Amino acid sequence: MRWTTPDCIWPTAGHAEGVTELNAFDNALLAAGIGNLNLIKLSSIVPANVTLLQERPAIEAGALVPTVYTVKYSDTPGDVVAAAVGVGLRKDGHGMIFENTGGSRAAVEDTVSRMVREGFAQRGLELDELLVFSSEHKVERIGCAIAAVVLWWR
Repeated sequence: MRWTTPDCIWPTAGHAEGVTELNAFDNALLAAGIGNLNLIKLSSIVPANVTLLQERPAIEAGALVPTVYTVKYSDTPGDVVAAAVGVGLRKDGHGMIFENTGGSRAAVEDTVSRMVREGFAQRGLELDELLVFSSEHKVERIGCAIAAVVLWWR
């Protein structure tokens, strides 16, 4: 199999409860719309000329799907778990994705925004657009929050 460069990205996030951490993770994936896919964890570079999709692309169940994602679990009732991805883009679509997890949506969104700015500054790149996608969950038994960016082909 020969991989080609994806030409679109789709950000998503979800959160859920489960009877185990794995069930909570699976349920959060389902809530995010990516629970029936085989995620291939990627690092964080967005190819040039990508299109940012607003809706989930048509991907068949079981497909191998390149994805940048982060996840946070807790089994302490009352805890708050949060996950965020920050997408930084240049005008040509090239960019970076950074991930962060923590105890509140506000905190992870702030941190991931700073991470994106730092990543661009270190590379001497101009940041034209910064987007943040996140989820937050208050744990009842075992909870999970996930944030992800799917890289795909139109």
